[in-house]
Amino acid sequence: MINNIGRELSGQDLADYIKERQVGEARRLHAAGVRPKLVIFYDNDSPVIAKYMALKKAYGTDIGVEVTAAKFSAHNAKESILAAAADNSVHGIIVQLPLEVVSDDILTVLPPKKDVDGLNGGYSSATAEAVNWLISGNNIDLSGKRIAIVGRGKLVGEPLAKTWSDSGHNITVFHRGDDLSALKDFDVIVSATGVPGLIKSEMVGPGAVVIDAGTTSENRTLVGDVDEALRARTDIAITPRTGGVGPLTVTVLFEHLLRAAAE
Repeated sequence: MINNIGRELSGQDLADYIKERQVGEARRLHAAGVRPKLVIFYDNDSPVIAKYMALKKAYGTDIGVEVTAAKFSAHNAKESILAAAADNSVHGIIVQLPLEVVSDDILTVLPPKKDVDGLNGGYSSATAEAVNWLISGNNIDLSGKRIAIVGRGKLVGEPLAKTWSDSGHNITVFHRGDDLSALKDFDVIVSATGVPGLIKSEMVGPGAVVIDAGTTSENRTLVGDVDEALRARTDIAITPRTGGVGPLTVTVLFEHLLRAAAE
């Protein structure tokens, strides 16, 4: 039995703690004449995109990092990224997903040293690393646990499965169309599909740890992969509707940015 049963697995307190340290790191960089800067490229005005960019801009302001956002198109995406890559005042570049107009192939243009979101191999995936921080911060030991990862996207499922498999953990990845009723047999479930309400209460056994790392927009509201009936249960440990993986993902991204600025 995992000792967090009945608790919400919040990432906010841990994010706040790390954020205080990052303020000090940004100040030290300023004193050394370095002004950390992040550039966000995006290609659509969906509520999800707007929300994520607003969170990152606010976080940057709080810790002393400049964050700018620039909309690009299929016609100028490559040139825009290459220009930012060549700009010595820019320390981090991210492409805000999901894209609607620009092909995902544009991610291969991201320069590894400035790829602070970890989409092109420069750094580890920020969201996958955030899930790891959430696990560690809530004192969840994965040793000997049966772990299910639902979804194999480049942001979460794929890098998280590799990291945990490389660490010797017992991982099963569920793909689109797989029978999710089998999740009842797993101790830890991480879902990152962006399918609202995909993970139902009847799919999850008592005592499980459930981490909702999927987000999408439904009726202009951000929603996760977890059905509300599951979130209401008291015999599992589960991330809250807000304040779970999300805050830590932003924190990890800026951790990478500060590291890039210091190099």
